[in-house]
Amino acid sequence: MKNFFDFRFFKNDALGGITAGIVALPLALAFGEQSGLGAAAGLYGAAFIAFFAAMFGGTPTQISGPTAPMTALSMVVIASLIQTYEGKLEEALAVILMVFLLAGLIQIVLGFLKLGSYIKYIPYTVVSGFMTGIGVIILITQIPPALGYYAGQDEEVVESFLPQAEELILERILKEEAEDGIMVLEDFRETIDRAQQVSEEDIKTEAQVLATNDSRGVFGSLSYLKESISNINYIELLLAAITIAIIYGFKRITKAIPSTLVALVVVAGGAYLLGLDYVKIKEIPVGLPVFHFEMFSGFSFGKLAPFLISAVLLALLGAIDSLLTSVVADNITKTQHEPNKELVGQGIGNGIAAMFGGLPGAGATIRTVVNIQAGGKTKLSGMVAGILLFVILILLGPTASLIPAAVLAGILITVGIGVMDYKGLKALRRMELSEKIILLSVLLLTVFWQLVYAVAVGLVLAAIVFLKRMSDISATQVITNNMTRTEDDRELWEDELVVAPEIREKVVFKHLNGPMFFGFVSDFRSMVSDLPDIHILIIRMEKVPFMDQSGVYALEAAVEQLHQQEVVVVLCGANDQVGGILKSMKIVPEMVSERHMFDDFSSCRIWLREVLANDGALEKELKMLE
Repeated sequence: MKNFFDFRFFKNDALGGITAGIVALPLALAFGEQSGLGAAAGLYGAAFIAFFAAMFGGTPTQISGPTAPMTALSMVVIASLIQTYEGKLEEALAVILMVFLLAGLIQIVLGFLKLGSYIKYIPYTVVSGFMTGIGVIILITQIPPALGYYAGQDEEVVESFLPQAEELILERILKEEAEDGIMVLEDFRETIDRAQQVSEEDIKTEAQVLATNDSRGVFGSLSYLKESISNINYIELLLAAITIAIIYGFKRITKAIPSTLVALVVVAGGAYLLGLDYVKIKEIPVGLPVFHFEMFSGFSFGKLAPFLISAVLLALLGAIDSLLTSVVADNITKTQHEPNKELVGQGIGNGIAAMFGGLPGAGATIRTVVNIQAGGKTKLSGMVAGILLFVILILLGPTASLIPAAVLAGILITVGIGVMDYKGLKALRRMELSEKIILLSVLLLTVFWQLVYAVAVGLVLAAIVFLKRMSDISATQVITNNMTRTEDDRELWEDELVVAPEIREKVVFKHLNGPMFFGFVSDFRSMVSDLPDIHILIIRMEKVPFMDQSGVYALEAAVEQLHQQEVVVVLCGANDQVGGILKSMKIVPEMVSERHMFDDFSSCRIWLREVLANDGALEKELKMLE
């Protein structure tokens, strides 16, 4: 591999990788906590993806790891699967990680299929609406933790879930009995015995899980907004506020040290030393990450099938995120990345991270820019960043477990503010109505429906708008000329101006300029019906780049209608694609004779002169239409 171990720049790469790793640390913790898997999952993802995506990727200076869009989508997947497994993360974890692994495998396939260069065709309005929606999701979901409110710790809320908790526990008992072959209707005593073994503490724990799950996501955060405001924990709020203030304020002093890291160390350290009573993040396990064998030993395609779309979208989102960052890196370093190789690297990184319980990620723009500015030049910089995070994970895991959750909420609030596309929002009032609809639709669907479907709907809307525009262009550029009208000579093509006057009195030309596809069908049919009373129609197709099945059928219907009107149809200048599909669909020779299909206008003009110079020849052509 080119520049795989180029130790000429080792000092630069080490400095760049260490700096990028330090920047990645607080974000990895925050994204892990936001996802619902815990801060450790964010660190695992950051370490493994940074190392392996750099090793196998196609952008030498890229630093990869969990990002805001990938975490937001992962959060949806995690929440959905936890709900499927009745709030039991331990039971859902294997399927969650399998979805992440599948997303990585899809990215590898995309790379081998050389589809990396096609990612750039996703419309800006879709990306803008999605990124702004991600920002709004992060801001909304971080309001409760920033205020120090957790539904699972609210006694009043937990109490309201006690009946539902009892119902779920009873359902679980009945399910276990059915699996054990116990006939419940014949022997209630076994059910009663098992139910009596359930303590009030078990019911309360189940209710806490239900309350926590109910408060997740955008709707959950909004539905508990009143309770969050009514039960503000001012210590938590102060910690989040100080974190935000340091992140924005420290940048004005110096950018040499990441302000996010400064905020994390200062606020978390201060809260611990002062002995404040605050909510800690989920405990980070001590020791090496554990390989999750249960992903494979208990694998069931039936459990995974409902989340295949989520895996595909995770893969595509990670691909877009990474390749956009690669373009940024290219612009700074004046190099050229390898998009397909980058997809393979991202896929390998995400796949390995999933097997060790890490969040999926992508190329991270800020971390990549920091790496370049600090001196990073080759793949070693990203690998150094991964190693650094891995060392921090091993040595400082117990210390990191003392970090206040409110600090990470404050960090995420700044991430949410920063990830929104303000350029797109500012340009919104100047956009065309169709583009406004696309951007706002994607934004609203991302926030209030599902990220998975928001992008799909946006792409469909963008495709419809594009096809409508192409159809309009094709329709407006089609010209029908009765060649006896000399005042319209300016509308004729240059080679048509040399046609003899006696020929020009008897022919109508139709110029097609643009693709003949399904969006153009109705316009083409109306053009044919509006033609004057003629005997010969020459359809000029030199400027038709392609034709789809709908275009073929539209042409077939038009030719059939013209034959009924005793009009000879001549096709001129069709390219290989257009001519090939017309012949494969038997339009030529069954509808249009091969002698009426010409490669260029010169040969068509010779045929015209021969046919129109002899009235008998024209009558013969018309009789052959019967």
